[in-house]
Amino acid sequence: MHFISEELDDYAVAHSEKEPPLLKELTRETYQKVVQPRMLSGHYQGRILSMISKLVNPKVILEIGTYTGYSALCLAEGLQHDGILHTIDVNEELVDFQKKYFDASEYSENIKQHLGPALDIIPSLEEQFDLVFIDADKPNYPAYFDLIVDRIKPGGILLSDNVLWSGKVIEELNPKDVSTRALLEYNKLLAEDSRLETVLLTIRDGLTISRKKIPS
Repeated sequence: MHFISEELDDYAVAHSEKEPPLLKELTRETYQKVVQPRMLSGHYQGRILSMISKLVNPKVILEIGTYTGYSALCLAEGLQHDGILHTIDVNEELVDFQKKYFDASEYSENIKQHLGPALDIIPSLEEQFDLVFIDADKPNYPAYFDLIVDRIKPGGILLSDNVLWSGKVIEELNPKDVSTRALLEYNKLLAEDSRLETVLLTIRDGLTISRKKIPS
């Protein structure tokens, strides 16, 4: 989803950091072999995720929704040398695909794959998180938020993808559209939670940056 003209979007991409060769290869294979390749973060958003991670310089990252591993590799670029990125997905068919690219990267020792429902896996993780990226099934966004908000370190960052949902968040709600309903609830949670500072960016399909406030 693009909210600016294709020409302006192309200009922004052309004047941003280049896509690393391994991620170009991952993109190409995703489009060749995987259903719904548009779910990929892609060059421009991937560079944004990389930049945010580098600014945060996290020790521990949690990613909810791995898909083919593109966003995980972007986020890993900002990890501390001995940091860890936990990435969770329910699609068993993509595990080997993800691992192929994780192993080919310089972050193979830093990325830990988890297979199964995130609502079950997150409670089993012991760490607190410096950076969290949510890009999974939309109906569970509010539930994911409830699980992770108290485990984000003060000053830590929560990134939430697809929060504009192709513009459906400002359209009349279809009573059967559970994804849009959940995103409306989720966006309200982020905007109103006193523990967070939140900015919703009109990047691609909507990307929210929320910062956990540091107690005074």
